[in-house]
Amino acid sequence: MKAIFHYVNDIIKGLSTLVSGMAVTGHYFFRPKLITTQQYPENRSTLKMKERFRGEVIMPHDTNNHHRCTGCGICEMNCPNGSIEIITKMIETPEGKKKKVIDKHIYHLGMCTLCNLCIKACPTGAIVMGQNFEHAVWDRSKLTKVLNQPGSEIMTEVKE
Repeated sequence: MKAIFHYVNDIIKGLSTLVSGMAVTGHYFFRPKLITTQQYPENRSTLKMKERFRGEVIMPHDTNNHHRCTGCGICEMNCPNGSIEIITKMIETPEGKKKKVIDKHIYHLGMCTLCNLCIKACPTGAIVMGQNFEHAVWDRSKLTKVLNQPGSEIMTEVKE
């Protein structure tokens, strides 16, 4: 008798979850204006991703080709996959002191899980998540990018 009760109870639970799922489907069927589905790739020119979207790691530069990266390596240490490599070099300032600056900030997009840990760990806000999401390539080596632009320097004054 107990087995029959459990069997009937399971059928009732199954039907209730089916009805709740169909209610969501019916809601979107009768109110299609609430749907946020994009018609990609037809709307590629007008497509705007949400602010919270994580596309790839980028390093913003200002109009004078300055960036905020100090080469501290915290983003490299916090990356769980080793997707970020920072190659630094020592230069001599006009005062005669030695200073560490980045030579290359290498980002391996093919290894990145887009977890955002490097962005949160960066003390200067030098790297951010970009909005680009089209990364299909035939050659995997094209997924390795140098984030700092050629000839770029660190900002002398970091604006908050």
